Amino acid sequence: MFKKILASVGIGAAKVDTILETEHLQPGQLFNAQIVITAGDVSQEITGLDLMLVTRVKVASEDGDYFTNHVIDQWRITDIGIIEPGEVRTIPFEARLHSETPITEINAGYNQSYVWLETGLDIDLAFDPTDKDHLHIYPNEAVKTCMQAMEKLGFSLVKADVEQGHLRAPTFQSVSGCYQELEYQPNSRSLFGIKEIELSFIPEAHKTHVLIELDRAFR
Repeated sequence: MFKKILASVGIGAAKVDTILETEHLQPGQLFNAQIVITAGDVSQEITGLDLMLVTRVKVASEDGDYFTNHVIDQWRITDIGIIEPGEVRTIPFEARLHSETPITEINAGYNQSYVWLETGLDIDLAFDPTDKDHLHIYPNEAVKTCMQAMEKLGFSLVKADVEQGHLRAPTFQSVSGCYQELEYQPNSRSLFGIKEIELSFIPEAHKTHVLIELDRAFR
């Protein structure tokens, strides 16, 4: 009985560990993992398992900007059943990263872009164990080409962050509830008075949309 009480608050309870085949991925890429559930000191019924693709987003409010976690995508595995003391159960898992997953591996002066995979066990009447695995997300070829072009044009990437909301254009819109902004500034005085350029990308299966915002100084 005492062990069951401890397990209900997470002491001696089952644990979960998601082992990714690789943490280095691109938006829209398939990934594989082994989800390892290790039993605790007592029998516990696991009613489900949730995996969430999470990023940190900036939220604009009347009281000022703040950051919060945002779930880009999620998957649920059910019918896991009872796990007995001493048991180790491994569940193979395959999924595809959301195409709008923010990129994290960028050479920005101030990079506020983070992405991770969070795994949680759903255990009745008990503390739910979680596991967190940070991901390294690289730009696809289209995004990489745009970023290289900006460098050749004499602009440096000074900041990257992820903001809450949607991007919309006449022929497309984002769907994940967040979007990434890459902020560029000229290395020297711009001929056209450009102070800043912000790029946002919306990748799809066979194409990538880009939105460009210019900040110019008029004289």
